[in-house]
Amino acid sequence: MSVSNSSVSRMPAPLALATRVLPLLPLQVLLGICLREIRSRHPRIFDRLGTHTGKRYGLAPTDLPLAFVLEPRRMNPRVTVVRTLPSNIDARIAGPLSALIGMTDGSYDGDALFFSRDIEIDGDMEAVVALRNAIDDSRVDFLKESVAWFGPLAAPIERILRSLVGAQPTYREEMGATGRG
Repeated sequence: MSVSNSSVSRMPAPLALATRVLPLLPLQVLLGICLREIRSRHPRIFDRLGTHTGKRYGLAPTDLPLAFVLEPRRMNPRVTVVRTLPSNIDARIAGPLSALIGMTDGSYDGDALFFSRDIEIDGDMEAVVALRNAIDDSRVDFLKESVAWFGPLAAPIERILRSLVGAQPTYREEMGATGRG
């Protein structure tokens, strides 16, 4: 799936193995809180999706034994944690977790990841392009925003998560973008 000289980091094997026994409910609750917080700070984040807000996107980290189903509805967006993606998704994006996160915060170029075969995309390509454009236009650092609700613990938690998934500081931060959309 990936090229031999890929610069995309992979989840450490012991951590990936540990997630096999991880109960999904606590992760589901945390992701739900994160998504609600992001949406409350960026209420128009999914507007750019247009007719694709009703689509179901499967996000499959290839270095973890779990996946996510994103339903970016305007009024009640939802992300669901699953062990395997259901068959009734509209589009699937698969690749290392660091690549999936890196595409959302701008530290990785989605086109480069696709052409280097670090990520695979199938299904409704128009919906995937709409999702990518919505994310790019939002200028939101999803990892940073996801932990913001931790208050004073947000910065150290963000550093830990970035080190675990191999995510780099975003080019948006380096360019001085605020991340507010």
